[in-house]
Amino acid sequence: MESGSGPVQQSQKDWLEIRRASGVRGRELSELAAWLYDDADRAPGGHVLAGPGWLSGEPVELDQVRLVWSGSREPAPEHGPRDHVLPLTDRGDRYFGYSRAVRDLVRPRLLENRLSYRLLDVSRDDGLSLTFATTTFFEVFDVKQAVAHEFKAAWARSGRSVPDWADLPLRAAIGDPFDPRNLLMSPGISTLTIRRSRTGDHRFVLHERDGGKVADGGGLCHVMPAGEFQPSSVHPVDIRDDFSLWRNIMREFSEEFLGNPEHDGAASTSIDYTDDEPFRSFGEARANGEFRLWHYGLVLEPLELGAIQLTVAVVEDSAFDRLFANMVTANDEGHVVGANGRVDIPFTGEAIERLNPRLSASALTLLRLAWRDRRLLLG
Repeated sequence: MESGSGPVQQSQKDWLEIRRASGVRGRELSELAAWLYDDADRAPGGHVLAGPGWLSGEPVELDQVRLVWSGSREPAPEHGPRDHVLPLTDRGDRYFGYSRAVRDLVRPRLLENRLSYRLLDVSRDDGLSLTFATTTFFEVFDVKQAVAHEFKAAWARSGRSVPDWADLPLRAAIGDPFDPRNLLMSPGISTLTIRRSRTGDHRFVLHERDGGKVADGGGLCHVMPAGEFQPSSVHPVDIRDDFSLWRNIMREFSEEFLGNPEHDGAASTSIDYTDDEPFRSFGEARANGEFRLWHYGLVLEPLELGAIQLTVAVVEDSAFDRLFANMVTANDEGHVVGANGRVDIPFTGEAIERLNPRLSASALTLLRLAWRDRRLLLG
């Protein structure tokens, strides 16, 4: 379909320019957005936000995190009109949702609406307990991207400085960003993978997201694997059986490390995590103590107010080399960042700080936490 009149073309052009935020260095906008919030609302380092009880003082084993299922169907919070962050369609009316505008005007290779697990509550009464129901990827994406777009536009108008709250009506309407009643959240899982060496040469895996393939986060480096917290299909059995951090992380390893097709429900049968490969091998390695998982809690990316669970996988070198013998160097979302012909990077404080400018805010936070707690994680 050809673009319509001049106002339509200008509206779409202006929207794309704001979305791209040309000239921004790395996570600059995320760092600026963090300044809107009090010091008490920030995680260690100040790069991301964390609500009361969201982060543990030290990582806990993955199985210590309790997932609670809720059958409630609570409506998504409303934050007022979003016309100021949406362009005109080719017909001349306003786009209804941000995801539809991205699909039509940005055309990323990967943009699919999937069922996701929706966070309803975070409790520390007896360890970390997370309560979930369901939502969809686009429902959450539309909120996150609208909030980010609003900030970018206000930042541009303010001479590329931190804007006033008066210029951020959507963000202001959310109020407390740590309250799931105020903000629709589906906390994805970002996993720092460390190859534990018997000789002490521990290494980690980093991924650079391709801006031409993904709808957001392009150009920044992030820990790997990372993905949404979602079931593998909309079938009621899968929604129930996939309500597991470990199973979600395994699927991301399968997709991002081994290049397997995304487990998106296209298959005619459910995943058999006991017998299907590579899940059987992952499970055996974990049962043998060669594949250990840790959980730090949750954080919010300040620009989008997107919730993320921070986790660490420590894999013994022999198990790593066996499980990921066919590891890919590129996948549907970007490529692996390696050093000296390898697909991993030395896990050292110096390497982390050298990579600092290229890292997403949550990746930098997770790497620094893991480096701080390296004796616990690496044993």
